[in-house]
Amino acid sequence: MLLRLGLILCIFAIIPLKSQSAVLSIDLGSEWLKVAVVNLKPGQPPISIAINEMSKRKSPNLVSFQSGIRLIGEESSALIARYPDKVYAQIRDLIGKPYSFSKQKIDSFYLPYQIVEDSRGVAAIKVDDGEIYSLEEMLAMILSYSLDLAEFHSKVAVKDAVISVPPYFGQSERKAVIQAAQLAGVNVLSLINEHSGAALQYGIDKKFANDSKYVVFYDMGATSTYATLVYFSAYDTKDYGKTLSANQFQVKDVVWNAELGGQHMELRLVEYFADEFNKQLGNGVDVRKFPKAMAKLKKQVKRTKEILSANTVAPISVESIHDDSDFRSSITREKFEELCEDLWAKALIPLKEVLQNSGLRADEVSAVELIGGATRVPKLQAKLQEFLGRKQLDKHLDADEAIVLGAALHAANLSDGIKLNRKLGMIDGATYGYVMELDGIDLVKDESTKQVLVPRMKKVPSKMFRSIIHKKDFEVALTYESKDLMPPGVSSPIFAQYTVSGLANATERYASRNLSAPIKANLHFSLSRSGVLTLDRAEAVIEITEWVEVPKKNLTVDNSTSANITLNSSTETASGNSAEEGNDNLQNDGNTNNSSNSGATEDNIKEIIEKKLKKRTFRVTLKVAEKTIGPAMSFSEKSLADAKQKLAALNQKDAERRRTAELKNNLEGYIYSTREKVETSGEVEKVSTNEERQSFIAKLEEIQDWLYMDGEDATAGEFEERLKMLKAIGDPIFFRMDELTARPKAIEQAKKYLTELAEIVRGWEISKSWIPKEKIDEVLNQADKFRKWLDQKQAEQEKASATSEPVFTSEEVYNKLADLQAEVTRVNRIPKPRPKVEKPVKNDTNTEKAEKDSNSTSGTSEESSTKEDPETSDGSATDNADPESGSHDEL
Repeated sequence: MLLRLGLILCIFAIIPLKSQSAVLSIDLGSEWLKVAVVNLKPGQPPISIAINEMSKRKSPNLVSFQSGIRLIGEESSALIARYPDKVYAQIRDLIGKPYSFSKQKIDSFYLPYQIVEDSRGVAAIKVDDGEIYSLEEMLAMILSYSLDLAEFHSKVAVKDAVISVPPYFGQSERKAVIQAAQLAGVNVLSLINEHSGAALQYGIDKKFANDSKYVVFYDMGATSTYATLVYFSAYDTKDYGKTLSANQFQVKDVVWNAELGGQHMELRLVEYFADEFNKQLGNGVDVRKFPKAMAKLKKQVKRTKEILSANTVAPISVESIHDDSDFRSSITREKFEELCEDLWAKALIPLKEVLQNSGLRADEVSAVELIGGATRVPKLQAKLQEFLGRKQLDKHLDADEAIVLGAALHAANLSDGIKLNRKLGMIDGATYGYVMELDGIDLVKDESTKQVLVPRMKKVPSKMFRSIIHKKDFEVALTYESKDLMPPGVSSPIFAQYTVSGLANATERYASRNLSAPIKANLHFSLSRSGVLTLDRAEAVIEITEWVEVPKKNLTVDNSTSANITLNSSTETASGNSAEEGNDNLQNDGNTNNSSNSGATEDNIKEIIEKKLKKRTFRVTLKVAEKTIGPAMSFSEKSLADAKQKLAALNQKDAERRRTAELKNNLEGYIYSTREKVETSGEVEKVSTNEERQSFIAKLEEIQDWLYMDGEDATAGEFEERLKMLKAIGDPIFFRMDELTARPKAIEQAKKYLTELAEIVRGWEISKSWIPKEKIDEVLNQADKFRKWLDQKQAEQEKASATSEPVFTSEEVYNKLADLQAEVTRVNRIPKPRPKVEKPVKNDTNTEKAEKDSNSTSGTSEESSTKEDPETSDGSATDNADPESGSHDEL
């Protein structure tokens, strides 16, 4: 029995328990934020969208500061019309960009908030209290908000994430996103290009073993447009000795326009309606100069554009747009399409170029999948259909959620704690080409000092190294391959600079040695899974050829021969021939025979020293220091630490604000619900005196007045203190009221069980006669005591006033009932004793004789069995031998 139990425990020990960890993906859009969670909880879908506090599947990508209060997401969007200068949008599109580009960007979108230039030459946001936040810090706030949504949705701690970024993000933007995540406490498993997320979602449930295909993903979002050509195929792989077909995709090319999106269409409507309002108002007023008016107009224009996607005419109405003037108008879809006429042609360029670069015709592409909210515009779809020569476009993916769901699949595959059965191989490429440029003293500029490290669309991740021949320290610059293809807003192709030192010291140290080759420096680079290129390490490689003394044993015949051998050997070694070759020649020419050699002993073996020319390689680690300046410059360790402290203080302040708001709501809710009960409930009148009620109502009114006057700026502790004060008065009243119904129910249930107990005891006496009578008596005595206690308390309660403290409570009844039921269960489980099996006594002499005769003719094994018979006369031995008894014990 113990052996079986131990085996079972071992089996349970090796069964892997289901992970309770979760990972998330973040679709970091220009306008919207989507969060998905991978969580392998039973009864839940493995991948799901995390909804926000308004039960919406996407959140505005906004941060605001108003009167010292920070708001993110939905809370910020409510302030746009009232405080447009305090709501910060387009953060994703400004991060890692030069200040001048950021300034032009927010002005073109009529965003009135204040930005300043920081020491790196990038924009930083100045809030209303004068505090300045870097864009990394602002983005960290959004990512922290995403983390909160994921943890609230999954009910477990989440730290690991995959974040999607647009393909045109360069090195500075990608590094800035990773640092923002670090500030937010998010562990970035990888950044993923948006098109790769969509391709993962598209191919995860399809088979390509016999049907490889090209698919174009066309994405028009809020501020950018791109077209990506992806090749889906299958390859054979081994799994437990079986050959299986696995799916994969490779990104062949991507072409984008980072200055064309849905918001650019909206701007055409904003300009159109602004002109119309200016004409209506007259007096030379330009509504564009008033941030609040433009914020209201932009908000209504967005709705108008959405209406036009389903209707041919859409109205617009803006209450009190400016100077107490209302604005009402309408626009036809035809007019809207006319206003955006040049945009339709621009929208086709990425698709045209990606097909042209690949050499494919439109009919050779299996599908053109539309993603991004702006692809819902009918005119855009019509233009795409016209160019492709198709009646229908492919819409198998959710235009809003495809990217975040695909990124979640990638997160699951990268995570150590979660693995999904569904997998799809992903081969993405670098969206820019990268070049290494070297500079230093006495460094001659040639093809070795400027080399392409990463050709465009090279597989990500990758590692590479380059070698240069040089004697002094030098500098390394990483640049974009083409000045015609750089991230939006970037003016300089250089995005990283390093100083490599230690080479001059290594050269000086080894210069006096016999160098077999010039000293060279090896540079090791890596292109990470997130698309970030870095110089990881450098080393000096020194190759030296030296004469090395090597001891060797040599066979001698006599003294003269030994001398000759030694002389010849040293001569040949000096000339560069090997000692082995010299010895062989001497032995062949020396007229010695095999018999003399075979008779050699320790006495005629002499150790000689020979010199060999040996090549040795030394590797010296060089110091690599990054000295990047400008927008691509990353935070220093001190800057990161300071930013973390600043964000931690904000988080603590937000937590206190939420707690204060929650306690205030609790207090307000308690006051309203309690007053209604006290004033209208007849049950309250039964359990309280008129004086109690009037005093309680007066206290409620007093705190209600305080709540709307002095309580507006009260702390969480003050709200909590007043709520406790009110509950101290109200809880006893409501407890007595609840007991009016709860106590009779408890009494009824207890008496019902006491009646049933008599039947239970009768059943024991009939079917379980082995239960000791004293155990049954104990149960009956406990039941009798419970019955008497219940009768006594009932009688006392009937005499007591309903407004006084109850004599006994329903909880006491349930507790005593539970004790009685537990005792009944314990007695009911008393097992039936196992019957003893006794072997009959053999008195028949003839029978014994017959058995002896039978035993004399039986084999050895039977004799052994007969010898064991006397042992079975013991009762315990018999019990152990009883198969039925053993089976019962095991059960």
